[in-house]
Amino acid sequence: MWSARAVAAACAPGGVMVFASTVFLFLFLPLSLALYYNPLCRTRGYRNAVLLAVSLAFYAWGEPVFISLMLLSILWNYVCGLRIAAHEDKRPRKAWLTAAIVFDLLLMFIFKYLSFTFENVGLLLGSGMLPSLRINLPVGISFFTFQIMSYVFDVYYRKTEAQRNIARLALYISMFPQLIAGPIVRYGTVAHEIEAREETISDFSRGMTRMVCGLGKKVLLANYVAQIADNVFSLVGTELAVSTAWLGAVAYSFQVYFDFSGYSDMAIGMGLMFGFHFEENFNYSFTCDSITDFWRRQHISLSRWFRDYVYIPLGGSRVSKPRWVWNIFVVWLLTGIWHGANWTYWIWGLYYFVLLVFEKFTRFPTQLTGRSRPLRHVYALVLTAVGMVIFRAESVPHTFRYIANMFGVGASGLTDGMFSAYLRSGAWVLLACALFSTPVLPRLAAVFESGRLKNSPTAVALYDVLRSLALLSLFALCIAVCAKSAYNPFIYYHF
Repeated sequence: MWSARAVAAACAPGGVMVFASTVFLFLFLPLSLALYYNPLCRTRGYRNAVLLAVSLAFYAWGEPVFISLMLLSILWNYVCGLRIAAHEDKRPRKAWLTAAIVFDLLLMFIFKYLSFTFENVGLLLGSGMLPSLRINLPVGISFFTFQIMSYVFDVYYRKTEAQRNIARLALYISMFPQLIAGPIVRYGTVAHEIEAREETISDFSRGMTRMVCGLGKKVLLANYVAQIADNVFSLVGTELAVSTAWLGAVAYSFQVYFDFSGYSDMAIGMGLMFGFHFEENFNYSFTCDSITDFWRRQHISLSRWFRDYVYIPLGGSRVSKPRWVWNIFVVWLLTGIWHGANWTYWIWGLYYFVLLVFEKFTRFPTQLTGRSRPLRHVYALVLTAVGMVIFRAESVPHTFRYIANMFGVGASGLTDGMFSAYLRSGAWVLLACALFSTPVLPRLAAVFESGRLKNSPTAVALYDVLRSLALLSLFALCIAVCAKSAYNPFIYYHF
């Protein structure tokens, strides 16, 4: 039996177009590129207009009602940005900044948290005291809201100039590669490229390569382990074997990583195809040797957002220790809240707050040196797997029940037939996930592309042919899987 969250994840919310679909890969993207690279018109204004139009069409594909919400948000923040830039005095600048941020947070609260608030207040007051609300969540509202908030913050802090052309600001917010699941792109990163970028064959080629690799991560790895995770987590409430519980946690950890890093790879790749250079969002998270190191590598754009716009303005580490701990607490509580209206997300944020404070005060496990790095690595992976369970579980009781099973409390035994069956059928995919969650491919590429290889034209030509054939084969395999399977969730479309 599938859980409610698993069933919801199996379909793109609101029918939104997903990157790993034949409609996107064979209709939307080729048509967008054909219009963008129209040889009859190569002006920057034309190409920006095309990219803006196809981006709005991309969002409207599954969310035709909510596109007006995004446009309203762009208009209001555009006005606030201009008013902030128009004043030198701190008071009016702060007033307009407050107006922008309150508006943005209010939109997020209404659509993402109001139903949750009514539900929990109703439980406190008693049944029937408050009406039950059902508000559809605009896809990607957390991403494009944080992105536009970063713009007004940067204008306020004079890190960037206010954009006076609303169409350019709208393009920055709505650009379809990163619109609904990140990475969260800073305006300063792409401000110059919006007005004066240069599209090159080299960037286009690198972009296609990056996109195909991201598609492979998503379709061949994330989708497979997602089914293992969904089936195991649907059994919460029964007595799981210890090995099965750990298998579900590991499978979901791989799902989150390859789903989201695969999406980020596709977003970065498509950005290159249109002449934009987005910053990296992942750096092989599971090679970490501490929780602190994990969050330097995982969802980098979100971590930097909270660092620059919450942690540092609160005083960062340049305050007393109690205040410093408070600052970290606020950041991680907000990080949990940002992910969704569910107590499990809040507990997940506080879980990482406790671990990070523990590491900062004790310097554990970095105080372990020499041959003990594998121990630090195991320590980090075990704790991140527990964190993934908190993130994935349906409710707080399910969270604690599942974690208890992982450590033998209430478990049916050490192993069972389900674990053996999944290990037999999915061993190669799980091994591939473990292998490709490390930088093995970049290191192999660096060896092949070394100076010694470049001194041999024949070797270079052979390498390029083999590389191209490998990418074509990977793309063909992905298309075959996409055409055959209806199971194609994107986790972060729901945030």
